[in-house]
Amino acid sequence: MSDGRFVRPFQNCSRGDVAIVGGKNASLGEMTQTLTGEGIRVPPGFATTADAFRQFLTDNGLDAPIKERLKALSDGEATLAQTGLAIRELILKARWPQEMADAILAAYRDLARAMGTDDIAVAVRSSATAEDLPDASFAGQQETYLNVVGDRALLDAARACYASLFTDRAISYREAKGFEHEKVALSVGVQVMVRSDTGGSGVMFSIDPESGFDKVVVINAAWGLGETVVQGVVDPDEYAVFKPLLGTDGKVPIVEKARGKKAVKMIYGADGKGTRTVPTSRRERSQFVLSDDEIMTLARWAMRIETHYATPMDIEWARDGEDGPLFIVQARPETVRSREDQGVLSQYSVEGEGKVLVEGLAVGAAAVTGEVCLIEDVADLERFVDGSILVTRITDPDWVPIMKRAAGIITDHGGRTSHAAIVSRELGLPAIVGTGDATERLHTGQSITLSCAGGDVGAVFEGAATITRSTVELASLEETRTKVMLNMANPGA
Repeated sequence: MSDGRFVRPFQNCSRGDVAIVGGKNASLGEMTQTLTGEGIRVPPGFATTADAFRQFLTDNGLDAPIKERLKALSDGEATLAQTGLAIRELILKARWPQEMADAILAAYRDLARAMGTDDIAVAVRSSATAEDLPDASFAGQQETYLNVVGDRALLDAARACYASLFTDRAISYREAKGFEHEKVALSVGVQVMVRSDTGGSGVMFSIDPESGFDKVVVINAAWGLGETVVQGVVDPDEYAVFKPLLGTDGKVPIVEKARGKKAVKMIYGADGKGTRTVPTSRRERSQFVLSDDEIMTLARWAMRIETHYATPMDIEWARDGEDGPLFIVQARPETVRSREDQGVLSQYSVEGEGKVLVEGLAVGAAAVTGEVCLIEDVADLERFVDGSILVTRITDPDWVPIMKRAAGIITDHGGRTSHAAIVSRELGLPAIVGTGDATERLHTGQSITLSCAGGDVGAVFEGAATITRSTVELASLEETRTKVMLNMANPGA
């Protein structure tokens, strides 16, 4: 292993090292150091340092050219697309300094030996030094490469991660959040792959990502690698666990289990490298991904991670299909519901609505009227009309620039932890995900009402309804002498 200037194993990283290895890798190191001893499994790995990134740019003479292109963008002399493409090409054509390449490959071989093999499949993830902060998640702004095997493939993937610091979405996000480009560096995380391609994976929140209710853990799960859940390609299972009863002997406080369609899964590529997406079997679609014991284990882990970080958390997990164990592969602070003003309650009501056109999972509690702008391919983003309601199959980080200009969002696929849902919450937009067939039933220019005001189920109505909003300052409400009780049920079940 190297002297730590270019490479650090996860066990030598902690959450105080964001400036050195980025938010994602700092968190992986923190969990490796403090939580693996409590039974929370984190796949081993290592991170390249911010110094390595800066040295890579300097040794290839890229500092000045990158600065010039960013200045041209800020001066209006180049477009965002032109700027991002030019910088990425510069980085992708650059060569690894020998000492740096040697350090990365030595760490990779040490990792393989520790796992008892010569070549090992790894996930290669980008970790920016400004990400996963309390008020800016930076989720999905840079690239991830899965099932990377071999020296050359690793160096190529790591260089591509460096280049992804300058994707169009990453540049625009930093500008929106007020981060100076030259002050943000990129660390590459190299982590042993969990064989979830033959098992399952997903995302969980230690807080209800929809309501902000902090007494539940919400878990989404699908077959195969977890990118399908994150990207919203698949409609996942969803489980909710009541946290106050988790530590009670004999109690199984799983308060909700909803089976998703799970029509596809991501697995290893045909040549044993890379990935591909394939249809699931009828049996897989009809089964829950997780057993009750696995749901309870993940929920306990989520609570422990939340306690350690002292904030609600957004966590990615994976289950090895070869041996069966569960792993935590990422954890970051939840940056939307946990920071909302809990003293104000906003309610929307919809009157004069037309017939229901489609339904899906509601994201938020707002409602909006507008015209549909149907876009099915990222290549057609220029056709988006500002202020319209975006209708598409799924979204990924490349869609963020137009999502910011939308009045609302409707997708065919995805759950509450999908990209479309998470970004919609961050932007404060009403959204309906997992409709199944919105792109078939809705068309560009159509006047609709998107309503998330009816609870868990969001509805799209024909025509423009009348929407009213009322706001209540909860501190101004008088205490009642009558004891208030609630008969709980899920009307959507």
